[in-house]
Amino acid sequence: MRYESTITSLSWIPSEAVTGSTRTAFEGGFAHYDVPPPGELAGTGEHSVDGLRTADRFRFANVLRAWIETDDAGRITGAGYADDSGGQMGSTTVNLGVAHRTFQAIQLPDRRREPEHGDGWVRFTQTVGGRTGVPAPRRVTHPPYVQWAAPTVWTTLTLTLHADGRAESGVPGASRFPRHWIYGADGKLARKSGLTDFKEWSRTSFGRHSPWGDEDSPALIVAVESALERSLSAELMHGAAKPVISSFQAGATLVRQGQPGSDVYLEGGVRTASLVAVSPCKVAATGGTQLERSALVELSGGHRREDAVDRVLDRA
Repeated sequence: MRYESTITSLSWIPSEAVTGSTRTAFEGGFAHYDVPPPGELAGTGEHSVDGLRTADRFRFANVLRAWIETDDAGRITGAGYADDSGGQMGSTTVNLGVAHRTFQAIQLPDRRREPEHGDGWVRFTQTVGGRTGVPAPRRVTHPPYVQWAAPTVWTTLTLTLHADGRAESGVPGASRFPRHWIYGADGKLARKSGLTDFKEWSRTSFGRHSPWGDEDSPALIVAVESALERSLSAELMHGAAKPVISSFQAGATLVRQGQPGSDVYLEGGVRTASLVAVSPCKVAATGGTQLERSALVELSGGHRREDAVDRVLDRA
């Protein structure tokens, strides 16, 4: 019997994720943020990995696909990475007035560990990444303290295949920038990275400070929000009315329970809970009238109302 499975990560730059002097390039139209990828990948067409790459919808993709074979007694007799398992780098289009120039990203060699065999299972580990072809001069925290080439991006994925056909996936490591979305074997968005730290990434992720040197960065992976939440988020960030972006330090209170308010954090009117930042973060807010009321009612119905304090877990 032959069993196959896959895990895919798509990495993209969400609105307002870039900080410092580089932010000017994005706000001035010299570079661009990305439209969020779809909630489900297709095998072919515009929502396939190839289709999204052609449309410049992600910065890089890590597709880990593997297989095992078992005998009649259920013992694993063979295992390996699929021929099409590996990475795909996107491109960067630079706008210079009416002129446009596209730079192909530089892909570093895919790193695959030898399959790890256990009692009735085999684990596969693959790291994919690279850097943009556009120079990014900046100060960094390690010698030589100045870098010309862009920082390195990557994800490290694992896929464990069991002799009974079960499959388990993981994301043990990833760069702190950009945003990483993780898709399961069914093509549906399942998890995402919970941290996006442009400043730390740009100052530290280069040379040996990456999986191609001697270190990886642990990834904070969180459960994915609902399709409705993703739809409202896209409407908030890309709708006709520009949201107000505010920065908060760890421990700051965004809103307090019982206070009046009309911006969308929870629901309109009196605040039913407090919001406290557990880490430095950026928050996008818009007036409740900018979003469809029925969608907000449906969203609020799916969340617990018993907790007095909700904490902001996701950095912008």
